[in-house]
Amino acid sequence: MSTAARPPVIAFDLDGTLVDTAPDLLNTLDVILREAGAPVLPHEETRKMIGAGAKALVLRGLDAAGLVLPEERVEQLYLRFLDHYADHIADESRPFPGLLAALDRLAEEGHVLAVCTNKLEWLSRRLLERLEMADRFAVIAGSDTFGVHKPDAGHLIGTIEAAGGDRGWAVMVGDSLTDVTTAKNARVPSIVVPFGYTETPAAELGGDVLIEHFDLLPATVARLLVRV
Repeated sequence: MSTAARPPVIAFDLDGTLVDTAPDLLNTLDVILREAGAPVLPHEETRKMIGAGAKALVLRGLDAAGLVLPEERVEQLYLRFLDHYADHIADESRPFPGLLAALDRLAEEGHVLAVCTNKLEWLSRRLLERLEMADRFAVIAGSDTFGVHKPDAGHLIGTIEAAGGDRGWAVMVGDSLTDVTTAKNARVPSIVVPFGYTETPAAELGGDVLIEHFDLLPATVARLLVRV
């Protein structure tokens, strides 16, 4: 099938892009640090640790707390994190302002929506189901869906193809350097949002376009998509 015959696919990162998941992730990290015997860290500090998956968040938190633990203990804490987080995944997490209206508009215009996240697939699905958003996405691809994960191009390309699209007729929307790098590796244009979780200012991430609010998303997508 030619690119022009395929639907345009808009792939979204999840944490910090679609949904403000920081409150539930960081509350869970607090629980884990307490169980590890470490002091709870300020959320202003730990918020920047989000984005590479749950295990990376746990490892970064332990490192910031100055804890060096045996690998077996780290694995126990990681599994404990998953259990606790799964039970509290949507206590405070909410979609960012303007997102749902923008998704509605994109869908009405014929775009296929997908999720490409370094969150585990089952956790991603649970979150989106709890927020009654899962049905909006043709594909929800987590870090464990394809055997590779962002910034590997295969994660994004696999997501786009599973949604019935082609990378020549797709856009990646994210909040971090990982998302921008993934898009570049896959040769897909990227849109950056500034309200996510990154130490580097959004304007310095190197995305193709920076938007300040999801109200601007449909028009920005229209400008970036060029039929091949």
